[in-house]
Amino acid sequence: MSHEHGEDCADYLERIVYFLDNELDDADCAAVQRHLDECGPCLSRFDLQRTVKTVVARSCQEQAPSALRERVLMQIREVQVRITEG
Repeated sequence: MSHEHGEDCADYLERIVYFLDNELDDADCAAVQRHLDECGPCLSRFDLQRTVKTVVARSCQEQAPSALRERVLMQIREVQVRITEG
């Protein structure tokens, strides 16, 4: 079925984030999935958002090197002191 990327796509694009996080009820999930099956531009955006979400999730599991963590903590302490003194 041919589908033009238009105004109704905006509604689906907003729901894609909830779709990715499994935060939609069954009826909404089915509607979003049908739309993605029919709309290439929305499917591309969905794939991009899913990839970004996966990369961010993976990078959040990595731990910063200890030297970097110490520098960041030092800067946080310096800001806290400036705020307290300010």
